[in-house]
Amino acid sequence: MHKNNLHKNGYNFSALVKSHSPLAKLIIKNPYNNQDTIDFSDSNSVKALNLALLKHHYQINAWDIPFGYLCPPIPGRVDYLHYLHDLIAKVPANVLNKNTPIKALDIGTGASCIYPILGQRVYDWQFTASDIDPRSIEQANNNLAENSNLMNNIDCRLQSDSSKIFTNIIQANEFYHVTLCNPPFHKSLAQASEGSVKKWQKLAKNKQKNNNNANTIAKNTSALNFGGQKAELWCDGGELAFIRRMINESKHFKAQVLWFTCLVSKKDNLSLLKLSLKKANVAHYKVINMTQGQKISRFIAWSFTDF
Repeated sequence: MHKNNLHKNGYNFSALVKSHSPLAKLIIKNPYNNQDTIDFSDSNSVKALNLALLKHHYQINAWDIPFGYLCPPIPGRVDYLHYLHDLIAKVPANVLNKNTPIKALDIGTGASCIYPILGQRVYDWQFTASDIDPRSIEQANNNLAENSNLMNNIDCRLQSDSSKIFTNIIQANEFYHVTLCNPPFHKSLAQASEGSVKKWQKLAKNKQKNNNNANTIAKNTSALNFGGQKAELWCDGGELAFIRRMINESKHFKAQVLWFTCLVSKKDNLSLLKLSLKKANVAHYKVINMTQGQKISRFIAWSFTDF
């Protein structure tokens, strides 16, 4: 993980329980090393861990998501933000006014509103958070209302046109230092369901549990701790089509955004995305790798600003 990630050395469950006592009854022993952990295939356990982390490390009083919505892992989400901070910090001083608060736009913030919450608490950034799901925006605002100062620094906006990304969200007089996005990765509900089954199989405690639950989970992805509504998990063409559409639309806002960025789950998509960026005549683009344990994730960043 990033050197500044508070979670790079794992979880201190004793400290987390002091911040959020309901977590205590959900802690189990890892059979391989006898260390404290939770059942990551149980949605209640994952939500409790998230709330404990938010309370203990980020001074968040209350946080929740509706049943069946995406439950984000805190360490990976904050890692993306740390790397975005590094990206912005490398911009020349004559381009970046160091005395101006950093303004970020989160595309598809979800009910959790997790990136804006973490980005505000860690770096004191100001955020606009967009989503096409009215219930996600409603719950995001509920989370903000429960925590002092968040409402003044995070503005949630409903995207009324699901075919648009930046249009209707970025206003004529606005400028953003960075945009971020965790895009819908899959091409269809069937593909998303298959992915959820694979995640369950990795988390399940034994082969028998896999066999008993795989068919049920394939029919109801909300049974998993990952959850996820349609817009969170899949779109026509999957992430490649989504990011290509983002690149194409970003051309219309090139003077209002310093760095556009988006997570890319499939490494094989990078060559095609780089080609799309060249065709868009961007001034800069780069791929930034992030390592979390044995997992390597990445995001692609591009800018039309010549610096």
